[in-house]
Amino acid sequence: VQLQASGGGSVQAGGSLRLSCAASGGTFSSYFMGWFRQGPGNEREFVAAIKRDSRNRYHAHSVRGRFTISRDNSKNALYLRMDSLRPEDTAVYYCAAATAYYSDYDRPNRYDYWGQGTLVTVSS
Repeated sequence: VQLQASGGGSVQAGGSLRLSCAASGGTFSSYFMGWFRQGPGNEREFVAAIKRDSRNRYHAHSVRGRFTISRDNSKNALYLRMDSLRPEDTAVYYCAAATAYYSDYDRPNRYDYWGQGTLVTVSS
């Protein structure tokens, strides 16, 4: 499957953005999906993940209550709604697909396919 992330941009602290990830070339509904981010000088870190049928969603503690992951299998699309953005949210955001669910879904090496990333910059 090929993944294309979009929707990044520059916003002021407290603002909102919605990231999208378009999937093609595979059966999107069969993948466990996630969002990760990588800030300057940092390792790639888990942001959120969602099961195939959207029944279970997982968010990192640092974004819980501010970010919401969702998916639309009919559109082969994954989303990340980001509210109350903070300067520390500045990073390149990546969508990723895993062929199976693992309990350690917050590890990047559990994912098989990655999008190219979209940059989010939050200014104070």
